[in-house]
Amino acid sequence: MIWIIYLFVVFGGLIFFHEFGHFIVARMLGIGVKTFSLGFGPRLAGFKMGNTDYRLSAVPLGGYVNLAGEERDMDLDSGFRSNQLFMNRPPWHRMMVVAAGPIFNFILAWLIFWGIILSQGQMGLKAEVGNLQPNGPAEIAGLKPGDEVLAIDGHNITFFHDLSEIIQSSENEKLEFKINRNGTLLNLEVKPRIQENTNLFGEKIRVPMVGIMASDKTTTVQLDGMQSFYAASEQTWNVISLIGESIVKMIERVVPIDSIGGPIMIAQAIKQQSERGILHILQLTAFISINLGLLNLLPIPVLDGGHIIFFGLEIVLRKPLDEKLQAAATRVGLFLLLCLMALAIFNDIVRTWVAK
Repeated sequence: MIWIIYLFVVFGGLIFFHEFGHFIVARMLGIGVKTFSLGFGPRLAGFKMGNTDYRLSAVPLGGYVNLAGEERDMDLDSGFRSNQLFMNRPPWHRMMVVAAGPIFNFILAWLIFWGIILSQGQMGLKAEVGNLQPNGPAEIAGLKPGDEVLAIDGHNITFFHDLSEIIQSSENEKLEFKINRNGTLLNLEVKPRIQENTNLFGEKIRVPMVGIMASDKTTTVQLDGMQSFYAASEQTWNVISLIGESIVKMIERVVPIDSIGGPIMIAQAIKQQSERGILHILQLTAFISINLGLLNLLPIPVLDGGHIIFFGLEIVLRKPLDEKLQAAATRVGLFLLLCLMALAIFNDIVRTWVAK
């Protein structure tokens, strides 16, 4: 049952790090913080430093930040000066505080990826030929199963996805493959063909292909501190791009809405990954953290993205938005968010029922 502990640690850690982002940026800007809590519910222990109550609360699932002056037209808030009140600060200050939560989720994912790559190396599918498309460009050029692709057109190949990216982005009629065949280095000329393929979202696309399938072998490359820094940054950006594109495809109805998952699916994923070890739990945590960051940036009023829109409009209009309009938008946003949560839980229940 250790996966239950992982579940609390992952959920709690992600929410806490998100709230820590709001907290640290607020403090950097001189905005008053009334409460910074690890956990929710009744206060178990803590201390007060200045006007901030740092507390440990009873429910160990995340945490929260209570800023001074979060209500508009609040002139006083026990112990805080007027210029320390959140709503008295310039809109761009408020935008920075709100945006810090999702940004810290991205930073957490990057830190996890960096730690894994630095300690374990970067792992991926080996750039080795598994199967070949019959009469495909690679087979015609003379490639054989077991060949290791070292470079294409002078670009060094580390993993199989490097090979795929270079081929599919190439505009050349011929590609120069440098391969290792049982210790013998060979140079082969391959002429890609434009073929129809299916992307991750099930869409039909036409891209250059040579007809090489990967073997099931993996390889690990050890990287130093700076190399792992860049590799983690690239991996974080790739996951952000993939999840962001998935959200867009979902809105476009390319990705079916029954693929939306909620807390049950996350709990099942954590249970599954806990059986594979701590590294898989960490990778899943990074993935969920990026999801949480992107979802919070959606332009829904009750989410961070909605507040950023409000403050951005305040900058453009040079005056605060009408409170009644904001309240109405918030109610609509809350309704949409509840509908989305209900859909995610419904999908989780149906998915679990069908799996049984």
